[in-house]
Amino acid sequence: MAAVPDQVSDPAPLVARHLLVPFILLVSCFAAWGAAANLTDVMVGVFRGIFDMSNLQSSLVQFAYYGAYFLLAIPAAFVNDRWGFKTGVLVGLGLAALGGLLFLPAAQMLTYGMFLLALFVLAAGLSILETSANPFVIAMGEDASSTRRLNLAQAFNPVGANIGVLMGAVLILPGLTPEASKVIMSEEQLLASQEADLLLVLRPYLIIAAVLGLIWLLIAMRRMELPAQPDPVDLTEGGGTFSRLWANRHYRYGVLAQFFNVAAQTCTWTFTILYAQDVAGVSQRSAGWWLQASLIIFLLARFLMVYLLGVFRPAVLLLVMALFGVACCLTSMFVLNIVGLVAVVMISAALSLMFPTIYGMALQGLGKDAKFGAAGLVMAILGGALVPMVHAAVMDLAGSAMGYVVPATCLLVVALYALYDLRHTRPAPGAAVIGEVAI
Repeated sequence: MAAVPDQVSDPAPLVARHLLVPFILLVSCFAAWGAAANLTDVMVGVFRGIFDMSNLQSSLVQFAYYGAYFLLAIPAAFVNDRWGFKTGVLVGLGLAALGGLLFLPAAQMLTYGMFLLALFVLAAGLSILETSANPFVIAMGEDASSTRRLNLAQAFNPVGANIGVLMGAVLILPGLTPEASKVIMSEEQLLASQEADLLLVLRPYLIIAAVLGLIWLLIAMRRMELPAQPDPVDLTEGGGTFSRLWANRHYRYGVLAQFFNVAAQTCTWTFTILYAQDVAGVSQRSAGWWLQASLIIFLLARFLMVYLLGVFRPAVLLLVMALFGVACCLTSMFVLNIVGLVAVVMISAALSLMFPTIYGMALQGLGKDAKFGAAGLVMAILGGALVPMVHAAVMDLAGSAMGYVVPATCLLVVALYALYDLRHTRPAPGAAVIGEVAI
């Protein structure tokens, strides 16, 4: 069910009729994890101020979040293989809600490590949720409509992302203690301001936990007639599934491209607020709205890309948008004013296409191996844990503007994957692959 055609012109229904309500519930999951992920982007700058840390130390927020994605993807694939997609979705939602609730003791303990633990548990649940929901969406109709279906579901991820950033801009950033005020505070006053700031952080995560719990109940009570599952993977037979996945260069390079795509996305959004403050001179109160603008661009562009994917071959569109993103990064590095900040915002237009398109391109032709292939693509989200630390280190050494050489390099890798896909024949669905020869 994972074969995703390069272009869709078939009038097949987008979602099987009996799965329409489950599809809508899954779309709400896409929005929920978008809100949680992008609220985390706001947290990097917030924790830097609250705990008086360097950019590199504050980037551990993203390391905890995306590191959990990497560690939980394969266990999620086993859950899906053994008990089905619905169980995987419920396990993911429950664990993510628990992570949101852990922010309550974290705010009381006033330790950075406890906040990182809460984020890790939240992200662990979302990793299981995403590993389950993406292939579930692909399986909810005919192969001919799978690309449009996944892109449509993923289009609601930035809807949630905008909500997450809006929560940060409205519920957190305006109430934080100004940095200038901390200079003249006593030690007791600094502790009190830290407590007040961390309570502001607590509120939106409790809201997210409540929403995730509600979605869990709706899905648990819904009787779903799940689509036919692929044959279980027998790992006792020499690890054949993983051998086939490794031999398939379109898949292997797709995982690499996804790693750098998520890295570019995380770097861009994590440091937008800091770029606005440090380079463009925007106030802390207003900087969050520039990240909000980035996500609005991302949202609108993703719906546009859903349309354009019906007109252009995905690899061609991916190549064009990746090169556009590189150009925006270079502009932000060398035009150190409001124009550079606008270029940072416009990187989001390039990013809007990439995750579901790389996902679909990499899974095409995997057949029964698609379930574990999907786990590999979720594990590629590790790029969002590792590469922002490189970006932060560059910022600490050379300034906020020069840090954008890192997402520029990442987007160049995505462009190279698109070129590879355009220049090489893709194996037929279900074929064994040796090097570049399908047999």
